[in-house]
Amino acid sequence: VPLVESGGGLVQAGGSLRLSCASSGITFSIQTMGWYRRVPGKWRELVASISPGNITNYADSVKGRFTISRDDAKNTLFLQMASLKPEDTAAYYCNTNPSLFGLWGQGTQVTVSS
Repeated sequence: VPLVESGGGLVQAGGSLRLSCASSGITFSIQTMGWYRRVPGKWRELVASISPGNITNYADSVKGRFTISRDDAKNTLFLQMASLKPEDTAAYYCNTNPSLFGLWGQGTQVTVSS
């Protein structure tokens, strides 16, 4: 499995979580990577991306609360989430940006209680 997400869980509103995405089998260091999330019944949403040169972009809904980072030596992508809101509840996935169909993993569930 090229991408394996971890770090999700149940957290109260205002809390924090750190997601990790371990990659294998792709040339991670030269890829623009992204974190996506999906709520049942809705399209998957790109919430943050990071280029090989560490240029980051965020969806307006998470700007100022989420921080994407990468460790190319460990082929790992991170998403630090703070000030979590119930509307952040979703399954979170990592992939390249733009995404590649064959790279979708199982995701990690984040549930934020009010």
